[in-house]
Amino acid sequence: MLLTHKENILKFSWLLPSFFSLFLFGSTVKAAAIANWHFDSNRNHLDFTTDENIQPKVQLLTNPTRLVIDLPGVKLEYPQTSQRVGLVIKDISIGQFNADTTRMVVTLAPNYTFDLAQVKLQEESLNHWSVQLPKPIQLTATRPNILEITPTQSSISPTVSDNSTLFAGVVPMHSPMKALEPQIKALMNRYSFLKTGMFFLDLDTGDYLDVGGDRVFPAASTIKLPILIAFFQDLDSGKVTLQENLTMRRDLVTNGSGTMQYERVGKKYTALETITKMITISDNTATNMVIDCLGGATKLNQRFRNWGLKDTVIRHLLADLRGTNTTSSQDMARVLALVVNNKLVSPQSREQALDILRHTTIHTLLPAGLGKGAVIANKTGDIGFLIGDAGFVSMPNGKRYLAAIFVTRPYKDTRGRDFIRQVSQLVYDYLNQTNPVAAVGSPNSATR
Repeated sequence: MLLTHKENILKFSWLLPSFFSLFLFGSTVKAAAIANWHFDSNRNHLDFTTDENIQPKVQLLTNPTRLVIDLPGVKLEYPQTSQRVGLVIKDISIGQFNADTTRMVVTLAPNYTFDLAQVKLQEESLNHWSVQLPKPIQLTATRPNILEITPTQSSISPTVSDNSTLFAGVVPMHSPMKALEPQIKALMNRYSFLKTGMFFLDLDTGDYLDVGGDRVFPAASTIKLPILIAFFQDLDSGKVTLQENLTMRRDLVTNGSGTMQYERVGKKYTALETITKMITISDNTATNMVIDCLGGATKLNQRFRNWGLKDTVIRHLLADLRGTNTTSSQDMARVLALVVNNKLVSPQSREQALDILRHTTIHTLLPAGLGKGAVIANKTGDIGFLIGDAGFVSMPNGKRYLAAIFVTRPYKDTRGRDFIRQVSQLVYDYLNQTNPVAAVGSPNSATR
């Protein structure tokens, strides 16, 4: 028996302040906007982020049965959108309910409902919420109690039990993005003086684009991405803290990117300050301090191998302008796949790491090809003759994908940057279509 509408309303007020919240407070009062959302049908798990702290309200409505999550004070900056799911949880939609409220709706098949008391809403960080849905309850015997999702009804990957078909052991591999390959190859022919390797993976469908993804390149500053994750692993295990002080020793100071090199030797920084500078402004001195804090390159390389990274090796401290430190697009995507699936660090550390990566200051590579409302957590690299970028992209329609690309080019040739931007745009536009195969031929697909 269902409760009344009024009885079903639940209000949640759990607060989990984010260590990165100082970057998120604005100086003016404005309506909040939802940044991105995603529903993982394999776990019945909904994630969403906003650009302001908000207070969701959850209720259960009937005829048809649907779980409603209202976001007061949130403006939806794009048209109503939905994601088809399966036979029991039929779809997830998001739209503007009224002038001041955005509404997310989880619609169930007839004769199914939720136990509202088992719906778990959790504020993961200041701007990030998760909703864990319980198993739907069948009210009558008129429909089989089935939760499987068929590939024709959903954009979510089918369940794969054979680990040999899982990327990084966590993401089911489905099909190559063959309809996109001709445009990518045409672009490569136009920029034939560049050498590239790229790997893109749709986390929902398992579709992928792999063009020399296992090709080994100088890592440049993308090496800082796995170093960041290694730090948060040690944070989870209690080996380091965010508040502990790291000393800027003379043997760790280096040139290249960053501002710490201009400070006095012996200055102390908290670990939080150091890892933040390592990523957001790509500080090379900060990176060397973190490598030293984590036990040195040899120990980090062993950890990378334990993660399944075949090509990621630190051979010299930064700045490694000769490019002796190496990685590959597949390795960078592997790190990100493991992180977003909670295989390397705790959920809280995952969100802290992604928060830092979302605040990088270089936006000329992968971010330059993304559409309005997309959010990327990424790290770039540039040593003149090589540029690269690796990131985790969340699209406004709820889709998520991994992206990694490297390009060797004539020294500081800006056409290398243009190439990466255009590849990023092609992949984004492809994944942003209801029918990606049909959309590939669109004349405007690479000219936005």
